[in-house]
Amino acid sequence: MDVFNHLADFQMDVLKEVGNIGAGHAATALSTLLDKPIDMLVPKVRMLPFEEICESVGGAETVVLAIFLRVDGDAPGNMFFILNLDSARKMLGDLIGFELQSDDEYSELELSALNEIGNILAGSYLSSLADFTNLNMQPTVPALAIDMAGAILSYGLLQFGQMGDQALLIDTKFLEGENEVQGHFFLIPDPESFGKIFAALGVESS
Repeated sequence: MDVFNHLADFQMDVLKEVGNIGAGHAATALSTLLDKPIDMLVPKVRMLPFEEICESVGGAETVVLAIFLRVDGDAPGNMFFILNLDSARKMLGDLIGFELQSDDEYSELELSALNEIGNILAGSYLSSLADFTNLNMQPTVPALAIDMAGAILSYGLLQFGQMGDQALLIDTKFLEGENEVQGHFFLIPDPESFGKIFAALGVESS
């Protein structure tokens, strides 16, 4: 039986708290990295079927920038941090302070900066989830791609093997002064991993 049918408000509150604490840790790390105050908000945390991920970022044919990685440990899975191209450019220009040279291309330095932000975010959220569940969950080295959302998820399936059919979505807002950037963070545990995560949160998966 699907564990999501048994999720009580309490367990969803725990997942929201995981998102908020992870965002707080990420904001601290980003503020140190960029040497200026960065705030982060988590306006929405929800579960959604795997096939709805593309729709949540604008559709399968929408070109996005994605940082993706594998999660190793007690509850293996996959993680994606997805920005639309406008948000990626706002993050580079408004938050990081780069003087963008092109509307269509990214320099190696710009891509490296975005990759590092995705890495910080993934590590912060995973650390928070590990603290709540007492599970060992470690991120691998992230990779970055710019392509249609559907193509990126398909590549993830080929690269990482089978993915679970449910995803945890944490919408994320980066704030610096009056500048605001919206991003989407997805944790897609392997099929057997969701049971471990929710058992650790007190949800029976049988």
